[in-house]
Amino acid sequence: MNHPIRRLFAAALAVLPLLAAAQGEAWPNRPIRLIVGYPSGSSPDVQARLLAEPLAKALGQPVVVENKPGAGGNIGADLTSKATDNHTIGLIGNGPLTSARFLYAKLPYDPQKDLAPIALVGAAPLVWVAPKADAAGSVQDYIKRVQAGGDKLSYGSIGAGSGSHLAMELLKENLGINPLHVPYTGGPPILNAMMGGQVQMTLLPAVTVMPLVQAGKLAAVAVTSARRSPLAPDLPSMEEIGARGTNIEVWNAVMAPASMPAAQQARLAKELGRILESREIRQKLFLQGWRSDDSSPAAVARRIKSDTATYGELIARKGIRLE
Repeated sequence: MNHPIRRLFAAALAVLPLLAAAQGEAWPNRPIRLIVGYPSGSSPDVQARLLAEPLAKALGQPVVVENKPGAGGNIGADLTSKATDNHTIGLIGNGPLTSARFLYAKLPYDPQKDLAPIALVGAAPLVWVAPKADAAGSVQDYIKRVQAGGDKLSYGSIGAGSGSHLAMELLKENLGINPLHVPYTGGPPILNAMMGGQVQMTLLPAVTVMPLVQAGKLAAVAVTSARRSPLAPDLPSMEEIGARGTNIEVWNAVMAPASMPAAQQARLAKELGRILESREIRQKLFLQGWRSDDSSPAAVARRIKSDTATYGELIARKGIRLE
């Protein structure tokens, strides 16, 4: 091989790694899987489908929503955490990211080590509701009656370890009330039980309870956030009713496997941040009962850290465990 050809050959070999690197940067190069650990029609599922189309347009690849319900969202979180194709993300509720590690003896993933925050989709306080006749008079009058009722009263939750269960257990401590816990399979059965007199109170999302409140069938007492919420601006906050230290919101976030390269995580966070800041998406989320907030990965990380501390201490004090 003469010298000019040898030099040309060497130059071609030197370029190959650069071409490979450039091709590696062309991400995504196939459809994105968006795993939702909840059934079709649930709030996380609706949010995922709301985001899928604009995210696909931004990334230049289809975004396919896959429902993997079970174990309160933990199955979807686990599948997301173990994905290694760099094209799988998940829309996960706050439970699998915060309280699950304390509720389950053998959680198959570590929320803080195996998952990376990408974007906060929406947050919402729960609303404390009761039968209208029970909540007659002022909020303070009602709270005094609940304090006096002790364990003769009961409250419904959407299951042991759920947000509605843990929030009411925290409220019991901070307000000196003691209603008994009755778990149900969802919001509608709780509301039916309440109107039938089987339970006397519950904590559920505004979108679930406010239609019945507005129809005069139930009374809304307060929201579970420390301050008033734009989702129910007429309702007092926990601070206002004397439950200082109570600040409970449910929220959903887009998460990626921690193994996904940082550049790809950053691309997803950038595109989802733009989408979630758009007026159209914010309005649609609001009408579904969700408040748009700081959507950044740092904001998600702060929520995970804060809620993990709150729920971890509460679950330890109460001795709550799930199989």
